[in-house]
Parts: sequence; structure tokens; C-alpha cells
Amino acid sequence: MEAAQVAALEGWLGDRLGESVRLDDSSPLSFGFSAETIQLDTSAGRLVLRVESPDPAVYPQQAPGFDVEIDIQYRLMSALAAGTGIPLAPLVGYEASPDVIGSSFFVMGFVEGVVPVVSPSYAAEGFFADATPDERRRMVRGGVEVLAELHTLDWQKHGLDWLLPDGEEPTILRQLRIWRDYTTRELAGRELPLVTDAYDWLEAHAPAHDPAEVTVNWGDPRLGNVIWRDFRPVCVTDFEAASIAPYGMDLGWWLMFDRWSHEHSDAVRLPGEPTREEQAAAYFEASGRPPIDTYWYEVFAAARYCSIVVRVMNRTVERGLMPADNVYWRENQSTACLEALLS
Repeated sequence: MEAAQVAALEGWLGDRLGESVRLDDSSPLSFGFSAETIQLDTSAGRLVLRVESPDPAVYPQQAPGFDVEIDIQYRLMSALAAGTGIPLAPLVGYEASPDVIGSSFFVMGFVEGVVPVVSPSYAAEGFFADATPDERRRMVRGGVEVLAELHTLDWQKHGLDWLLPDGEEPTILRQLRIWRDYTTRELAGRELPLVTDAYDWLEAHAPAHDPAEVTVNWGDPRLGNVIWRDFRPVCVTDFEAASIAPYGMDLGWWLMFDRWSHEHSDAVRLPGEPTREEQAAAYFEASGRPPIDTYWYEVFAAARYCSIVVRVMNRTVERGLMPADNVYWRENQSTACLEALLS
């Protein structure tokens, strides 16, 4: 950051923390297409800065006026911090105006821990692969239990109505329409029959709506969106894709991502890792919900992931990071995962 940005951020932090703050150092933790994550070492302690990307939002809009993804994340985390047991980073504040550092941002406390990586798969390399079977079992089950706890919350009581526009019903068909429209826009005339055919199948076989299944959905539930300490979840992150919808959307994504991280990432299931069937059973036990067939939701998750890859690759081309004639948007781990599910 430039000197003027540092001074502005120090003043902003001082106003919110009630003390003079000096920024000693900053280092990037990650840079994606929705937000840049920066570690701040300050006189008030270690903090984390999340800065909105200049690119359009990665995920489709759930409600009019809500397409700034760090705004969505901060709003949802603020709601969950009020009287729930979901482990979160302490929040410092959100700034919508670009006048402070050039873009909207929020700041939260730094949470010490480790995060599983996507590439190479956490099951192939890193602390999870090096763990004992009992530690792996504890970690995966802990993640499933956090997801189940999130789904037991009363989304209206916690003030999350803004995620659902007035007059809309939180059905799975609504989500299917949102994601199908999003896919059509991002394909921009290109053909991806695997995904468009999957959406046809999903629409023809959609489960009946059950209001009792509607909850707040995390949007991207997976081991890699949790900070872990001693193989237990200490902080849940990345709520940019949150929605109000049947819980099967989240559960299907969790199970699909397990498949993606193993069968489609050349990683074997390690001793102690629960199978997907065992993970689903643990979810139903923890949530108190009756078991359902998760297959439709896993296919929907894989189709959504394929759509997200199309969007991200579009942004990659726009940034000049890949040639426009690349084929990754239609040939990747996500399309392989969807194809396997449909075969």
C-alpha cells in the first residue's frame, strides 16, 4: 500500500478500535477474483484486511443491491456473530466507500491456525495428509458438524431476510434459475453441453419444495474454508456465495467437493477419512434432520462449480493472464466431476 493509503487505514482503524494504531507491516495472504486478503501487523495486534476486487462478483446475485461480495460476507458474519456458536474471526468494521484505500473493504481479527489447500489436494500433501487417522476423522467430522449447526439457525430471527427479495420463495427451483441464467450469461454464446444438459436434467428431476428444509446456506462449505487448530474448526470463512435455500445445496456442495478433492485430484482417501456416506450420516445425526438422497444436490453442486470455473476463466482472460482461446473453461476437474456423477 502507498503511504497515503497506510495513513488513511491507520486513521480508520484508530476510529474503530478507540486507540491510535500504527501499521508496521502488511503481507498478502491470498488474491482471488472476489477479494484480496492481506495480513496486517499493527500496534493493536495482528489483523486481516479483505479488499473487494475490481472485477465483477464471482457468484450470481441473490438479491438486488447485494453484489459486493465482501459486503455480503461482512453482513452475514455480523449476523452469525450475534448469538450463534459458529466460530468466526472477531470483526473490526466494514467500509463501503473507496475513499479510504481505493476500494471497499472490511477488517477482522487474525485467527491462528492452518488451512487445507486445494492444489495439491489437502489429501495428497500437507498437514491433513501428515495427520493420524484419528486426527483426520476428527477434522472432517468437525467440519460437518459446523455445517449442521449453521443449518439449525433461524435465518429470519438472525436478520438474514436481505438475502431473499420480497415476494420470492426460497425454493431449489429459484436457485436453479439463478445459476442457469448466470451460466448462460458467462458462456456468452459458447456451447458447453455437459453443463446445459445437466441443468435440463436437474430441472426435470428437482425435488419437491419443503419449507422445513430452508435455511441459510454457507455457499462454499469445504475443509479449505475453515481455519483449523488441533484439527478442530476455530474459524469459518468465505460466505460470499451465501443464500437462503434448502440445506441440500450446502450438503451437496460439501460432498461434491470431497469427491473433487479425491477422485478428481489424484488423491486417495486416507486412513481415518470418513467416506461421503459416513459424512452425510454424520450431518444428519448432528442436524437432527431425517436423511435424504443427496445425489441431485451433488449434481447441482458440480454443475454450479463448472459454471463458476467458466466465470473465473472469463476474468482470467480479461486480466490478460490466459489466452482467449484456452479450453480450460470447458475441460477441467469440475467438468470431470460432473461427468462422473452423471455417468
